[in-house]
Amino acid sequence: MARQGQFKNCSSVKTLGLVVWCAWACAVTTTVSADVDTSTGLGDNTLTNAVVEEPEFTDVIQNVTVPAGRSVRLACSVKNLGSYKVAWMHFEQSAILTVHNHVITRNPRVSVTHDKHRTWFLHISDVREEDKGRYMCQINTVTAKTQFGYLHVVVPPTIDDSLSSSDVIVREGANVTLTCRANGSPKPTIKWKRDDNSRISITKGHSVLEWEGEVLEMLRISRLDMGAYLCIASNGVPPTVSKRVKVSVDFPPMLWIPHQLVGAPLYYNVTLECFTEAHPTSLNYWTRDDGHMIHESLKYHMENTVGALAYKTHMKLLIRHITSEDYGTYKCVAKNPRGESDGTIRLYTSSPPTTTPDPNAMTVPPPSRPPRRDTPASDKGTKYQSNLNEIDKGKQKTDEGGGKATFNWVEGASQVTGKADRRRTSYSIVLFYVSYFLFFKF
Repeated sequence: MARQGQFKNCSSVKTLGLVVWCAWACAVTTTVSADVDTSTGLGDNTLTNAVVEEPEFTDVIQNVTVPAGRSVRLACSVKNLGSYKVAWMHFEQSAILTVHNHVITRNPRVSVTHDKHRTWFLHISDVREEDKGRYMCQINTVTAKTQFGYLHVVVPPTIDDSLSSSDVIVREGANVTLTCRANGSPKPTIKWKRDDNSRISITKGHSVLEWEGEVLEMLRISRLDMGAYLCIASNGVPPTVSKRVKVSVDFPPMLWIPHQLVGAPLYYNVTLECFTEAHPTSLNYWTRDDGHMIHESLKYHMENTVGALAYKTHMKLLIRHITSEDYGTYKCVAKNPRGESDGTIRLYTSSPPTTTPDPNAMTVPPPSRPPRRDTPASDKGTKYQSNLNEIDKGKQKTDEGGGKATFNWVEGASQVTGKADRRRTSYSIVLFYVSYFLFFKF
């Protein structure tokens, strides 16, 4: 009990040098036992020295790696401990944590257990980064026996906002420097990427998809570099963290007009267009040539559409039912704190569109009628005249029909009509010669 009392006094020891001294003070290498011989009644004391086997470590303390916030257990295995004591200490902090079954430190996260005095466990809950380092297990022999184990505490990365850049606004053409500081164990690495995965323009002729380092510097920034940049910190301990930094590039408005001359007929509708680029977002409106601003009405409808890039805007002005007073000059105007710009569109009168005939359409003529046959007379003169008339009529019909029958829209009918015409022509020639012969003969 005296030895235990001596060891308990070690709770006030705060340095490793005194720990060794305390171990020496409490060391017990022999056990002295006094045997009293009562059989003789002389009361003589016989001292007998009993040799006690010294304790030894049976295994090394394993090095342990644990993420911050978890719990960890270090094991120190001994044999032949007997009446000796085991203590745990944090070597770098020169702090006694436990002695035997007692917790010496005031840290509520530390506790100690044992397995029948053979294995002594040091428990640390909710591990923090400051808990890392060498831990010493010591037995209070005459020459203190010690062994060490190392506790690695890994800490996922965290970004220090107070030392990192926040959103920035710069003028076009200026230089921009973004900074990102991160803490963690092991020390985190920093990478920069654009939120939309486009390239980062470092200088005019140098662009990259990723930039590694705490500091990202971009020279002569342009509107194309505007957007969100991600600072990504990682050290192999999940989770990886990131910080989003928005870079805004200010510049005065610029205008692009696709059609500066627009023609439209009377009483038609027409749409005028302008494209603007500006940051901050510009105030966009339309005016007439006399400077009066155009307002939404039954006559006019205005529409502004933001493009894929936020600094681009598509301006439209719809003019309904054009009259002669609507012809003239129109202006699209864009203003922002950095400047002002305008563009001119002239609306003039044009002829209404004409209907173009379908080139595939065909006009089909009506079919011709076959020549009529007159009834022959018995009188020779009449017969002759009739034959001449027949010839003339046949010739006239042939001329009127073009001498061909191929204009008919039915292919079979075209062939039949053509053969009939040839037969009629041959018959007319025969009648002509017969009439001629009879006239001169008689």
